[in-house]
Amino acid sequence: MSPARRIPACLSIAGSDSGGGAGIQADLKAFARCGVHGMTAITALTAQNTVGVEMVTPVPPAMIVAQVRAVAGDIGVDGVKVGMLGDEPTIGAVVEGLSLVGDVPIVVDPVMVSQSGAVLLDPNAKAALIERVLPLATVVTPNLPEARELAGLGTGARPEELAEAIGALGPEAVIVTGGHSEEGADVLFDGSGALRIEGPRYGEGASHGSGCTHSSALAAFLARGTELPDAARWAREIAAEAVGNGLRELGAGTGPVDVFALARGVPPRGRGPA
Repeated sequence: MSPARRIPACLSIAGSDSGGGAGIQADLKAFARCGVHGMTAITALTAQNTVGVEMVTPVPPAMIVAQVRAVAGDIGVDGVKVGMLGDEPTIGAVVEGLSLVGDVPIVVDPVMVSQSGAVLLDPNAKAALIERVLPLATVVTPNLPEARELAGLGTGARPEELAEAIGALGPEAVIVTGGHSEEGADVLFDGSGALRIEGPRYGEGASHGSGCTHSSALAAFLARGTELPDAARWAREIAAEAVGNGLRELGAGTGPVDVFALARGVPPRGRGPA
């Protein structure tokens, strides 16, 4: 009898959202949606809901490293998504943790501000993020405001210009997501040129956790061996559908995305590479 096929395992290094809409909670749902086993190394605990973030407590750096070491040494890691980092000690711990996972795809979602406007990255940690984390990334996935912050360019810069400027900071590739732009297309820059990733865009759903879902889906498909342009297309489609199916009726603020179409009471359609 041939050995059972090993299911790829992806690690989310990110913050916890007590409301279940973003952070590791969104990441685990996206991993499951994309057919990979999800694992976590929690960087911060947040008390938040659909309205806003009420409190943030960083996880001790030694514990962050210990979480990564525990899963990497036993289960193994095929892909990583990095989300909320918070401050410089956390960034140092994450850099140490990434040295334990081996040569695998690393997707960095540079979380700086929550959808409700709460600052999630210490301003003093911005330089550490740029200098220590971005060069380790296979792909960096900023939205338009984050891309402007990282690139240091004015508001008139096009997404292609922002992606190229961020690419010069060290990552292998950059995807500037289009949710905050009028055109809506994602822009992928891989060092040789820019590629526009067109696809569905749902404006009437609920979007809390859309960025987390996109970056986690991207990490999952890369872990499964999908080439970057195709992985970017699948990740965009899954995130867009999750917004379109979003749970607007939950809470008084921006509802969470619904990656499993739970509100419709039916399982999601089979999408993504086999």
